[in-house]
Amino acid sequence: MVPPDLDSLSRADLTALVRHLVDQVADLQQRAAEFQATVAAQAEEIARLKKLKGRPRFKPSGMEKAPAAPTGGSRRGLKGSKANRLVITEDRIVSAAVPDGSRFKGYADFLVQELRLVPRVIRIRRERWQTPEGRMITAPMPEGVTGHFGPELRRFILFQHSRGQVTVERLVAQLTSLGILISKRQVLRLLNAGEPSFVDEARAVARAGLATARWISVDDTGARHQNRNGVCTSLGNDHFTAFATTGSKSRLNFLELLRAGHPDYEINAAAVAYLRARGLAQQLIAQLVDHSDHHFAEEAAWLAHLEALGVPTRADWLDPRRLATEGALWGAIQAHGLMPGTVVLSDEAGQFALSRHALCWVHAERLVHKLETFNDQQHAIQQRLRTLIWRFYADLKTYRLAPSRQRRTALGARFDRIFRRRTGFVVLDRLLARLHARKRELLLVLDRPEVPLHTNDRERDLRAYVIKRKISGGTQSDTGRAMRDALLGLMHSCQKLGVSFWDYLGHRLGIPGPAVPDLADLVRQRAATA
Repeated sequence: MVPPDLDSLSRADLTALVRHLVDQVADLQQRAAEFQATVAAQAEEIARLKKLKGRPRFKPSGMEKAPAAPTGGSRRGLKGSKANRLVITEDRIVSAAVPDGSRFKGYADFLVQELRLVPRVIRIRRERWQTPEGRMITAPMPEGVTGHFGPELRRFILFQHSRGQVTVERLVAQLTSLGILISKRQVLRLLNAGEPSFVDEARAVARAGLATARWISVDDTGARHQNRNGVCTSLGNDHFTAFATTGSKSRLNFLELLRAGHPDYEINAAAVAYLRARGLAQQLIAQLVDHSDHHFAEEAAWLAHLEALGVPTRADWLDPRRLATEGALWGAIQAHGLMPGTVVLSDEAGQFALSRHALCWVHAERLVHKLETFNDQQHAIQQRLRTLIWRFYADLKTYRLAPSRQRRTALGARFDRIFRRRTGFVVLDRLLARLHARKRELLLVLDRPEVPLHTNDRERDLRAYVIKRKISGGTQSDTGRAMRDALLGLMHSCQKLGVSFWDYLGHRLGIPGPAVPDLADLVRQRAATA
């Protein structure tokens, strides 16, 4: 308690009193910080349960800045001449009025790019003949004609809807203004008309990518299908991209996506190792291993097998049946040659954390960046630590270019010095301890330098889906959902493989033009030469 008469205190008593009050203030600041963190966590949980809007967006951390624009000189020279990439389709010679005796010195070329959108209505007149017996014979339809709308129109609709993010309603308005008589229902049919072939090729690309990938990055976002909330997961690397919209974002769902369309379940060495790592009871593992059946062609057969073995079930994440199913899925993935030592790079979402898992450094630093500070001292500590993380991140990028054992050891020790320090800022210290516990995942790049340090490419790929979701909303039919995911994945895969998506659509629809080989073969070739 502060005495009523401070003037009567000696200098030593006043010093002791001030020190006591300073300690009390520091303790109150720490309690306030802890209380603020608790309130923020509770507010997020309430918002999640009430399905309210999330936390406000923060500015980017700055760890991965865009490359600076070149200063000085001609930017055109850096890009190269665009004219060299154009194909001349028409020459128009313009004559000049010159006096007699002038000498011809060639041409001054000027390129004009033009686009012609003209509707064409083709009347197919099939001959009809009547035989002497009275039977009518009608000439067959020409090859490639499958309906009242030609392949060029189908390509235009698919390209505009996928690449151009044009809604069905605006596509109808565009085509109607150009003189095409078409309805919304007919546009939807044209969008979904090639569902088997495009979906099959997208699945083949995913299988080729997962079979050859040394690493993949993965992320997900919200989705709407048949007026219900779901999730769209995107996975891929520098060679391919795949999208899949499902109803949940669990680990079981992620493993089903990694299976890339294969319907079977397998109990093998990989499945047993997975089950042991996930903590399934040894007795249940022995039951699965000792049984004569280890391969199950479909989900119904697998579930019947679990029922026959009497594998119990419980309503939490340690459900034995769920864990056993995860293990059987992982066994099937390995049996099909998918994910051979592949590293999964993601944020801290637990469903992506498989045995070989790397964490995104941008997401890790963002936790420090978004941390609330309450005084200048805490802000200064936060900024000092962010600077240390940025410098460490820059050195990790340099290490990826020229890895060595000496630098690897030095970076590991430096990581400990950064994330084991105690700053006196309680919330920050807890965060540092949490990040240090994920050291193996954050520093996996030291053992696998080919693995990127961030998931920015995955977020860029997902941005196309998010824009489409905002513009067009959700899907209603399973065919529409499958076609949307397939075309988005094929579009991004074409871009990464250096293939024109317009040419790809034209070749697959039988339109004369540049030949585009099978994308799955291109993915395998690119991975073999990487």
